[in-house]
Amino acid sequence: MAEVRLADLLAGLSRVADLGFGLPIGTALRSCLLATRLAQSLELSATEAQAAYYTALLHHVGCVGYARETAQQFGDELVANMAAGRTDATSLRDLFATFLPVLTQGRPPLDRARLMFTTFTRGGRWSDEFVTTACDLGRDTARRLLLPHGVQTSLFHVYDTWRGGNRPGELAGEDIPVAARIARLTGIAVLFESLGGTELAVHAVRRRRGGMLDPDLVARFADNATDWLTEIAEIDEPSAILAVEPSPAVNVPEVRHVAEIFGDLADLKAPYLLGHSRAVATLAGGAAEQLRLPDAISRDLEAAGLLHDVGRVAVSNAVWDKAGRLNADEWEQVRLHPYYSERILGGSAELARLASLVGRHHERLDGSGYHRGCAADDLPMPARILAAADTYRTLTEPRPHRRALEAEQARQHLLDASGSALDPDAVDAVLGAAGHPIPDRAGDPPAGLSDREVEVLGLLARGCNNAEIAARLFISRRTAEHHVQHIYAKIGVSSRAAATLFAVEHHLLDLNR
Repeated sequence: MAEVRLADLLAGLSRVADLGFGLPIGTALRSCLLATRLAQSLELSATEAQAAYYTALLHHVGCVGYARETAQQFGDELVANMAAGRTDATSLRDLFATFLPVLTQGRPPLDRARLMFTTFTRGGRWSDEFVTTACDLGRDTARRLLLPHGVQTSLFHVYDTWRGGNRPGELAGEDIPVAARIARLTGIAVLFESLGGTELAVHAVRRRRGGMLDPDLVARFADNATDWLTEIAEIDEPSAILAVEPSPAVNVPEVRHVAEIFGDLADLKAPYLLGHSRAVATLAGGAAEQLRLPDAISRDLEAAGLLHDVGRVAVSNAVWDKAGRLNADEWEQVRLHPYYSERILGGSAELARLASLVGRHHERLDGSGYHRGCAADDLPMPARILAAADTYRTLTEPRPHRRALEAEQARQHLLDASGSALDPDAVDAVLGAAGHPIPDRAGDPPAGLSDREVEVLGLLARGCNNAEIAARLFISRRTAEHHVQHIYAKIGVSSRAAATLFAVEHHLLDLNR
């Protein structure tokens, strides 16, 4: 199996860090590009330049680890994160001038009073625990990605301030790795540039000189800000990130390992989600084996299962953890999380082919799902399998509004939905992968194909068009077209050639002499 550029995978998956912090998609990429330009201007060593590149790209990756606690204190962790991101952490004045106004904007008077009280009584402890969690997870993510020690160390210290603080293990001044100092500066710069352009970015960075930020780096950035930020604005970001990666480029042997890391991060949104993505991946891959789908589809389903819920990070825990009935706005946010998963994967050339699949994991055959409201004709077999796997696993997990179902109860729920909302063959295969007894399928065609569909596939493989298939089987041309569409959907292909190879692999042409 060919190796994959890690930078390409992170071009998409860095959006988990963006959305999990409450930032616009593309913030991490722009910070990485700016960090690379700053590192080049300083003529850093290849090792330090590489550390700056990956530290900027993964700057906020650990923030999802404290989402639940932040939401419990402030009501919406994404708003609180943004308020903190815009605040000078070394300035008590900025707590009043920036953090509290952003945090309480649009809130009713009683909510504003509660949030102010919470900030004054617990804000310092929250800040320390948030940073500790984010730094631990950032370092751990870099370790699991097999990135060099310098990247791991820089991510662990990326929130340390130039002036220094009181957290255990916190560094100050030039003791902070230069890559961490660069990434902290560029993260602030791109945030404020998105809020008000280059002038505001320079102003924000200069205000933090000697407090949060390295004065020499601030001066270097301020001297070049207009050229660098203009250059970045004109770049096609996802592809540019590969072009500027310092040598040597980092490769990974397979997508699955990286997908597992980011699936685990997304599951940190809440304790009841722990292990969800891994379990869905196992069920989906096992179901593909039950249906005797090609190994490539099984591998894609496992990767998609690991990544299907990364878009959860874009929705506040105030919504996910609500025990009562969701209002219309909250429900709409929930319905959008598959869209965000799709957007995240779409940022990587390698993962883009899975984007449509993960974006359909809540779609249903009868059109009752979300976020697009797709019906059967728009749902290939892999999407049907992923939907059934996610449904089964979700039912067996607790949620704030209900207890976990027993395995037999979850099985019955899937069987009740089989044929209407969920595909019957996908349901049987997922239940089989989960260890439930299912009817013996040994003599049945693969992928849930009917005997008639096997006939159609054989004729299709031998070069017959829809009209010829209809004539040979004494059916209408429209019926033949529907059979072909359903075959493509069930076996997860979109071309005659791929369908032909499927027929050959599974010895189906022997049945069509």
